[in-house]
Amino acid sequence: MSETINVAVLGLGRIGQQFAAGLSKHIDQGGKPIKIVAVAERDPDSLAAEMFADENVPVYAKASDVVEMADQIDIIFDLTGSPEVRQTLRAKLHDAGNRDTIIVPEIFAHFVWSLLEERVELSRPPKSGNGPKPD
Repeated sequence: MSETINVAVLGLGRIGQQFAAGLSKHIDQGGKPIKIVAVAERDPDSLAAEMFADENVPVYAKASDVVEMADQIDIIFDLTGSPEVRQTLRAKLHDAGNRDTIIVPEIFAHFVWSLLEERVELSRPPKSGNGPKPD
């Protein structure tokens, strides 16, 4: 397994482009070992698709075509909102014998997004145990 986590973002609509831009910013600012290696957007001329194309990230017009490079992808964030796309992705990964790439649905992407937005720093390590003692 590579030290870099390679991800693909499918669906660069309103939510998808915000997620992808936020993830890119987080990666760049934090020097994280994460790389966006592919995106999919029905409109390859959209601003978000062009932004990734300018960064030499492959842009697919059909989300399920990302499976072509799935052996290079650890996580696929499926933000298309289409159960059919997710089912097709799973079938294509299965047919290719790929048991390693994870397909992440919108709800988990939303969870990740909330973590990226929260910048809570602890002033000291949390205490172990069962919490404060009763008075």
